[in-house]
Amino acid sequence: MVLLFPTFQSMKLLSLWLLLLVMANSVHAALSSSLSSLQHTEANALLKWKASLDNPSQTLLSSWHGNSSCNWLGISCDYSGSVSNINLTNIGLSGTLQTLNFSTLPNILTLDISLNSFSGCIPPQIGVLSKLTHLDLSHNHLTGPIPSEITHLVSLDILYLANNVFNGSIPEEIGELRNLREISIVSAILTGTIPNSIGKLSFLSNLYLGNCSLSGSIPKSIGNLSSLLSLDFSLNNLYGLIPHEIGNLSNLQILAVGGNNLHGSIPHEIGKLRNLNAIYMNENRLSSNIPVEIGKLVNLSRLWVFNNNLSGSIPQEIGMMTNLEELDLSKNSLSGTIPFTIGNLSKLVYLYMYDNHLSGSIPNEVGKLHFLKTIQLLHNNLSGSIPSSIGNLVNLESIFLQGNKLSGTIPSTIGHLTKLTALDLSQNSLSDTIPSTIGNLTKLTTLDLSQNSLSGTIPSTIGNLIKLTTLELSLNSLTGTIPSTIGNLTNLTNLILLSNKLGGFIPMEMNMLHNLEILQLYDNNFIGHLPHNICYSGKLTKLSANRNYFTGPLPKSLKNCSNLIRVVLQQNNLTGNITEDLGVYPILDYIDLSENNFYGHLSPNWGKCHNLTSLKISNNNLSGSIPAELSQATNLHVLQLSSNHLTGNIPEDLGNLTYLIKLSLNINNLSGNVPKKIASLQSLDTLELGANSFSGLIPNQLGNLVNLLHLNLSQNKFRENIPSEFGKLKYLRSLDLSMNILSGKIPPMLGELKRLETLNLSHNHLSGDLSSLDDMISLTFVDISYNQLQGPLPDIPGFHMATIEALRNNKGLCGNVSGLEPCPTSRDKSQNHNNNNVILVILPTSLGIFMLGLFVFGVSYHLCRRSKTKEHPDVESSGQNLFEIWSFDGKMVYENIIEATEEFDNKHLIGVGGQGSVYKAELQTNQIVAVKKFHSVQNGEGSSVKAFKSEIQALTEIRHRNIVRLYGFCSHSRFSFLVYEFLEKGSIDNILKDDEQAIAFNWNMRIDAIKGVANALCYMHHDCSPPIVHRDISSKNVLLNLEYVAHLSDFGTAKLLNPNSTNWTSFVGTFGYAAPG
Repeated sequence: MVLLFPTFQSMKLLSLWLLLLVMANSVHAALSSSLSSLQHTEANALLKWKASLDNPSQTLLSSWHGNSSCNWLGISCDYSGSVSNINLTNIGLSGTLQTLNFSTLPNILTLDISLNSFSGCIPPQIGVLSKLTHLDLSHNHLTGPIPSEITHLVSLDILYLANNVFNGSIPEEIGELRNLREISIVSAILTGTIPNSIGKLSFLSNLYLGNCSLSGSIPKSIGNLSSLLSLDFSLNNLYGLIPHEIGNLSNLQILAVGGNNLHGSIPHEIGKLRNLNAIYMNENRLSSNIPVEIGKLVNLSRLWVFNNNLSGSIPQEIGMMTNLEELDLSKNSLSGTIPFTIGNLSKLVYLYMYDNHLSGSIPNEVGKLHFLKTIQLLHNNLSGSIPSSIGNLVNLESIFLQGNKLSGTIPSTIGHLTKLTALDLSQNSLSDTIPSTIGNLTKLTTLDLSQNSLSGTIPSTIGNLIKLTTLELSLNSLTGTIPSTIGNLTNLTNLILLSNKLGGFIPMEMNMLHNLEILQLYDNNFIGHLPHNICYSGKLTKLSANRNYFTGPLPKSLKNCSNLIRVVLQQNNLTGNITEDLGVYPILDYIDLSENNFYGHLSPNWGKCHNLTSLKISNNNLSGSIPAELSQATNLHVLQLSSNHLTGNIPEDLGNLTYLIKLSLNINNLSGNVPKKIASLQSLDTLELGANSFSGLIPNQLGNLVNLLHLNLSQNKFRENIPSEFGKLKYLRSLDLSMNILSGKIPPMLGELKRLETLNLSHNHLSGDLSSLDDMISLTFVDISYNQLQGPLPDIPGFHMATIEALRNNKGLCGNVSGLEPCPTSRDKSQNHNNNNVILVILPTSLGIFMLGLFVFGVSYHLCRRSKTKEHPDVESSGQNLFEIWSFDGKMVYENIIEATEEFDNKHLIGVGGQGSVYKAELQTNQIVAVKKFHSVQNGEGSSVKAFKSEIQALTEIRHRNIVRLYGFCSHSRFSFLVYEFLEKGSIDNILKDDEQAIAFNWNMRIDAIKGVANALCYMHHDCSPPIVHRDISSKNVLLNLEYVAHLSDFGTAKLLNPNSTNWTSFVGTFGYAAPG
């Protein structure tokens, strides 16, 4: 028994071991079977997705076959053989994600399909990838919204969705991704705001939401992201303030909020961000000062705040940012001086302060910025000289100081800047000579010294600048000749020397400049020939050499210079046959050869210049006819061929030039009838056909050229009537029909030309009177001499200023012009009415006004019979009966006015002045008048009575279109009032106080109103006898009718001047409008 027990125990243990071994084999078999099944499922899901891609993509994934995906392209597996990483970045795949079954990939940690061409939406099923830590779908063509299910990926560290075409908003639940370290959704087309929940992502280090069309404000919760290193909200539509909470982001290195609509000031808390390396706040609407706390950002290397509304001065503390490499404060409203502390920024490479209001001088300390590559201070108010220390900046590549008030000389030390490629000192007040040391700048490609006061000669060392492409020295006082060394500048494309005092011959070496595209030599004193090889290479596009003394023919190279766009050669002494010397220029826009000695015919080739807008060859010796082919240049806007020897008719086909604005054919030998088709040129504003031999009738159709401003048909052989259709030329400023054979009366329709300023009808056979010109209020010059006209001169400024030379040799004109008989006046027919207790006078000008006069006289007569008391004996005792009293029922009108104003109730009140109140009264005849009731005074004393008398005396002496018309007055113990025409728009003062009316009262109307007032004053001062001075011109006293025609009113302070005595007056008028004394 003892011997058998151990054996039994051993057998028992062996059995247990065998049992465990069997069980382990069973579990291993089961696990192997399960893993094999998962691998098979994953492989099938990926193969199904592959099959949905396009054929090229399937070819790229040719390694994807079989049941195990671990060795496939872009696929990695974990220790169990399950897919853990899919990395297919930048291999050219195209397709969608719709057929990828994400639920079959439970162990995936990384999904990166960036830099491909995937399209379609992100499937919501992506939210099942609970272990995913890295998701990169950037740089594809994915569309649709970002699914909210993406916020279920709670293990996510990295989320890159940049450069797709998403729409919709960022899911509000994004704050649930608490493990996120980086978000990049830049360059999408999102809407909505930045979710407030983003403040929950406390581990976030990089947040990129730039260029996504986001709106709203920056959430204050952003201040909770204490781990943030980079913040990019740039190029969105964000508005509101930069939150002060941004000062909590103590680890922040990059702050980018540029290209939004943020406003307010830069928060002072910015000074807490001591780790900041770059600030981008450019292109917003930030205002106020740059905070001095910015000087605490000692690690900052880049500060961009350009294109805002920042004001105030640049803080001295900016000099504390000694690591700064880029400083851009341009396009703001900064003022004051450039702080001298800028010299401390020893690492500065780029300095931009242009387009501000900076003043003072450029600090000498700028010479300490030895690493500086560019300095751009253009378009400020900087003054003083350019510091010579600028020569220390040997690394400078560009200097832009144009558009300031810099003076003094260009420092010779500028020659030390041998790396310089661009130098622009234009639009300043620099003087003296161009330093010869400028020739040291052998890398220079652009040199612009224009619009200064430079003198002396162009230094010959300019020829050392062999890389120069642009040389601009215009608008100075340079003298001497162009140095021959200019021929070395064979890379030159733009040479601009205009408006100097340069002279002499053009050096032959200029023919070496084969790359020239723009050559501008105009307004100098050059002589001799233009360089013959000026367009040798055919690159020349713009040539301007006008206002010189060039002689000889055109350069032969111009004939085939097919890239020409603009040629301006007028005012020289050039000669030659332009029929032979010029070719076809398909892109030519503008050519002016006027005032030379060219001869030959107009070539039909001009019709092949289809881009030509201006053809000017006036004042030459051209002969022959105008070719009909010219009508094929259908873009012509200006055609000037005056002062030549052209013959024949105007071709009918010129009527096809429908864009033509100016047609000038004056002083030629053209003949025949003016073609009616000219009336097709509806854009024409100038038509000049004077001094030719045109005959026949003036075409009525010219009246259809409704945009005409200037019409000259003088010195021809036109006969019969002036077309009444000319009355339709509402905008016409000048009309010259002189020296023809015109007859008949001046058509009444001509009086519709209210804007006409110059009228010449002299040397014709016109007859009748001038009544049709009565309303030409803008006329300033008129000549009607040598006709058969008769009657009174119109009462308008043009005739007030006319001399006898402009009126002589007519049949019977009369008027107030020396050399003419005076016209009979209506004063001889006036009647006296004295000894009346009540004076009521009506001055009718039409039937309606006549009826008003009849009514008011009845009141006068009735009151005279009831009262023997003289209320204003001084008016009557003067012995002057200034007004004609008509027989009418004045009592009825008097009562009608009292009734219409309800005894001057305030609800009819339309204005109040110092002497009285103005009421609107609608009479029973439906006529509307303005009634000015004077303030009551005792015993007839005081300024109101004087104003009443002054207004009556002034307004009964004068009649003018721009002066308010007086219908009548009533003087009574109860009421004293004047009756005027009613002007619907009221005073300019009231119009300008109302925004809507002020906008309707546009600048053209305002100018016309000013002219109207000027015409009225001119009439009162120069054409009235005695002269009348108003003494209270203000916007309150200028009234407008429905057509906005100005009428001067309120003559209460007016004075009639005695020409035989000295006229002294005490101060009257409106304060703020009266002239200083």
